[in-house]
Amino acid sequence: MSRCVAAVKAFKSSASISWRSTGKPQQTIANYIERTGTALHSGHKSTVRICPEFAGTGRYFDFRSVLIPASIDFAQQSPLCTTLRKDGHSVATVEHLLSALEGTGVDNCRIEIVTPHNDDTSAEVPIFDGSASEWVDAIEQVGLIDALDSSGESCDKLAPYLTHPVHVSKGDSVIAAFPSNVTIISYGISFPQVPSLSLQWVNSFFCSESFYSKQIASSRTFCIYEEVEKMRSTGLIKGGSAENAIVFSTNKGLLNPPLRSPEEPCRHKILDLIGDVSLFAHNGSQGLPIANIIAYKGGHALHAEFVRRLSEIS
Repeated sequence: MSRCVAAVKAFKSSASISWRSTGKPQQTIANYIERTGTALHSGHKSTVRICPEFAGTGRYFDFRSVLIPASIDFAQQSPLCTTLRKDGHSVATVEHLLSALEGTGVDNCRIEIVTPHNDDTSAEVPIFDGSASEWVDAIEQVGLIDALDSSGESCDKLAPYLTHPVHVSKGDSVIAAFPSNVTIISYGISFPQVPSLSLQWVNSFFCSESFYSKQIASSRTFCIYEEVEKMRSTGLIKGGSAENAIVFSTNKGLLNPPLRSPEEPCRHKILDLIGDVSLFAHNGSQGLPIANIIAYKGGHALHAEFVRRLSEIS
């Protein structure tokens, strides 16, 4: 294990981030995964193939032979989703897939995106039911194995421990994180125009490896019915429907019950946060910090700003 450990220990630890061993080896999937579905925003079909990868490689997308690391260095601002771009090629709506990979412990993998048109320079990960369940189920079906490097050695998995508080904000939206021995995420949302979403909070204590798959993965994305046409007029959610999102109305409340949990919208925001924060991962390390994270009225742009802040202090 020495060669791989030496490479991983090249990470710097600073006054605010301390990279520590989890006591576990890095992992990858035991077999290939392939799923085809419709994209939320473009409405186009795409196929995703997830392949095992060497230890220390991390997670990356392969689109038209352009390799795009799942790293904040390649994230760009885009409406209502997270997009990765490199060399003129982009992959959008990556957050649910990356959340599932981070949440289930798939540290290293290649994610190939295939679209029907060979001249496409942009692709989008399918939305499925609006949650991460499709990906978690697929990962659990094939299982995980210890990832080995090119020399056949395993590699220690590191996790980023926050040692000093850090925060980012924009207007009344904020993400703050504080040192902790375990990961705790508290998320609040506020949509005053929808009475049932006027203020909601949920606290998640990541106390076991199965917590993500049991408590977070099945939570679906949500939208407000009165804003749907406006979003479609700007080229968004062309593939959206009541089959892949929870839909609330300002005067009728929930239009497609039942919810999978009373706090499903908040739990989905945690799902998104985990996917976006996974972009902090390096070379098969863990991206989600060991910290007490409190977020209020966040979104993908603020999540990305939080990750950039973590990168600055690493």
